[in-house]
Amino acid sequence: MNVLIIGGGGREHTLVWKIRQHPEVKQIYCIPGNGGIAALAGCPALDAGDFPALASFVREREIGFTVVGPEQPLVDGIVDYFEAEKLPIFGPNRSAARLEGSKIFSKQLMAKYDIPTAGFAEFDRVEAALKYLSHLPEQPIVVKADGLAAGKGSIVCPDLNSAREAVDALMRQKIFAAAGSKVVIEEFMTGEEVSIFAITDGRDYLTLTPAQDFKRALDGDRGKNTGGMGSYAPTPFLTPQLREVALRTIVEPTFAALQSEGIDYRGVLYFGLMLTSGGPKVIEFNCRFGDPETQVVLPLLGSDLLEILQAVHNRTLGKLRVELKPAYAAAVVLAAGGYPDAYEKGREIRGIPENRDDLLVFHAGTRRESGRLLTNGGRVMAVTALSEASLQAATEKAYQAVAQIHFDGMHFRRDIARRAWEG
Repeated sequence: MNVLIIGGGGREHTLVWKIRQHPEVKQIYCIPGNGGIAALAGCPALDAGDFPALASFVREREIGFTVVGPEQPLVDGIVDYFEAEKLPIFGPNRSAARLEGSKIFSKQLMAKYDIPTAGFAEFDRVEAALKYLSHLPEQPIVVKADGLAAGKGSIVCPDLNSAREAVDALMRQKIFAAAGSKVVIEEFMTGEEVSIFAITDGRDYLTLTPAQDFKRALDGDRGKNTGGMGSYAPTPFLTPQLREVALRTIVEPTFAALQSEGIDYRGVLYFGLMLTSGGPKVIEFNCRFGDPETQVVLPLLGSDLLEILQAVHNRTLGKLRVELKPAYAAAVVLAAGGYPDAYEKGREIRGIPENRDDLLVFHAGTRRESGRLLTNGGRVMAVTALSEASLQAATEKAYQAVAQIHFDGMHFRRDIARRAWEG
């Protein structure tokens, strides 16, 4: 079978790496791919947003299954297009992808079905948003763009003046274009953040190893929000007891709510949770595998990934038994200097260690030119290490590998997973 992966980041490199292990996969293509993916898959020069061209490519290359990595094509309706063309594909349709595509839609759904989340208010006019803030007592607040903003649309504000500036930046200055034309202003929650990935065929679901990611750019969870500077799994903060609470009060009610709304959700649903003193609450939903959590979660999946994804498409997920490896994984993201603000591309990357069973380097923003590997994005790559012994051992192994890699301006956090094993 030939397989197509849509996307070009670290998540897609991980998907290519994992799906390649299926015994019946002949050729993998990835559009647009990156410098690391190109070593494992064909990366034709096609536009990932041109659905007719993608469908023609699938037919020409006799591709039996397509997997969508990033959120934008899902929100734009790639699954609807492929299904209308009778081309097998993994991912939620446009209606289901609204869970990530619109913060307002997801918050309204949670409010309607009593799914625990932060208190919120929604606005489509800047004056109304600012007036709402003027009536609040001084406190931290979170301002979120309603639409997609590459993982950077959630602005954590330490005080109300910062919140007013965030509203102005989103709605007046339009730093995220149309994505910020509507905003959600919500309660600031405290606690540990954890990630649960649930894969569903619309009837049954399974969950992968729970993870934790690190969104802030600097050590100690300081600096601006990024697409993610590292991750690890499993997280000790989601105890077996809390996991059961999260499944009972959030995961299962969300799937039931979608069914009640007539939404056929088939794909992976990411639950970003805050473990508050009042129990787990939803921070956000994502309609796809997370990045960089995928880089630790999939290496801990003992079962065949493509078999799972095809079972979702065929609505036979309930027949599978899935194995999760009893091990630990940690990933450290190497970013370009200045990220998530302005950064330079084209820096040569040296010293990448060879992949092995317990050490994997997943490329994100890279490209190859004249035999050299160059930076080509803000998040350049993730170094993932695994250990059967402990999370500390996995983390230290990842940082040992990071020390071998160099490019001008390279930036990374030095505290990934640390508080999970230091306490």
